[in-house]
Amino acid sequence: MTVLILPGIGNSGADHWQSHWEQANPHYVRVEQRDWDSPHCADWVASLEASVKHHGKETILVAHSLACLLVAHWAAQTTLKIKGALLVAVPNPQGPNFPAQATGFAPLPRKALPFASMVIASTDDPYGAIAYAEQCAAVWGSELVNVGEAGHINGASGLGSWPAGHDLLNALTLS
Repeated sequence: MTVLILPGIGNSGADHWQSHWEQANPHYVRVEQRDWDSPHCADWVASLEASVKHHGKETILVAHSLACLLVAHWAAQTTLKIKGALLVAVPNPQGPNFPAQATGFAPLPRKALPFASMVIASTDDPYGAIAYAEQCAAVWGSELVNVGEAGHINGASGLGSWPAGHDLLNALTLS
């Protein structure tokens, strides 16, 4: 099984839990994007499609922020199969803090994901309210996990290697 790490806009820095996970496990592979700072959805979808095609159907996606929207768009278009996806800190593409330089991510596909999935949300995420995460989880057929006040669940949240998040990933892979 391969875990594909899908960072959001700007990529995940050294203090981000995604980077900690990738460094600690040789089966965790970051999907590289051509443009981390001015992402276009179609380009990101193409990169994800190529990565999943290469790694196969036992793949698990671990998406943060904008990459959660990427997964929804990719799932609506692909014929490839995967094992599941952990979707952390789903941003609202219509929200006031959504980065203007990220294009093509709205409107968000409103259909169930064809694989097991878990949406992890914080009650004080500046990029997506808990109510928005709840709506996405319901539409996508995902389990919702509310982690309380954890900001955007990123490096600035002070989570380090975020062992509780890794436990959620393990729970997803066993489902």
